[in-house]
Amino acid sequence: MKNLKFLITAALLCTGVAAYAQTKTETIKVSGNCGTCEKHIENAAKQAGADKAVWNKKTKILTVTFDASKTSDDAIQKKVAAAGYDTEKYAGDEKAYEALDECCQYDGKKK
Repeated sequence: MKNLKFLITAALLCTGVAAYAQTKTETIKVSGNCGTCEKHIENAAKQAGADKAVWNKKTKILTVTFDASKTSDDAIQKKVAAAGYDTEKYAGDEKAYEALDECCQYDGKKK
């Protein structure tokens, strides 16, 4: 009986370690201006598979936590760019950018 409990405990610990090992946290520079930008950027990151997404409007840094077996930093940046926001790697989609509220049309837009 003790052996069975030990095996079950060991199996649960291994499962927890394996799940944790796939979780990544990355920071991405994303252009934007305001609280509305924050909502759009965070929603786009979550749509790309981020479990957690927090964009800081002062630093322009998006911090994302995601399961690396389901999505990637690159996929998240592409989705944020598709929403109209420039990231480190990708220029925001021009049509999406033009559809943003005026307050969200930030200076320094990559062309």
